[in-house]
Amino acid sequence: MTRRKTYKHPKKGSVQHVRLEHWFLDSDAWRSLSPAPRALYIELKKLYNGHNNGEFFLSHREGARLLNVHRNSIGGYFQELIERGFIKQTQMPHLGPSGIGRSSKWALTEAKINEKTATKEFMRWRKK
Repeated sequence: MTRRKTYKHPKKGSVQHVRLEHWFLDSDAWRSLSPAPRALYIELKKLYNGHNNGEFFLSHREGARLLNVHRNSIGGYFQELIERGFIKQTQMPHLGPSGIGRSSKWALTEAKINEKTATKEFMRWRKK
């Protein structure tokens, strides 16, 4: 009898969710965010599955569609998250070999990246 690889198959009756811990929500950086960047962070965290930090994609256009805002306003939301230390850009957007564009790759600083400890840069952020 073969064993199922549990990491490839979700448990029966389990539901995916986005977890926001109290220590995270109580940080000065999170409290200083406006609602739109908070919503963007939740969408980014939804893409993180526990093993793909630094490897998930979210373009400005897709982020704007998910938040139901204009694509020109989403750039400021990404910038606000970067400045406060919640996310890092691990790969810049570029054209692939066939001329098809690739969007940025993102990493959450609250989670480990490639077996390196989480930096949690947002915990050091202070209002100026």
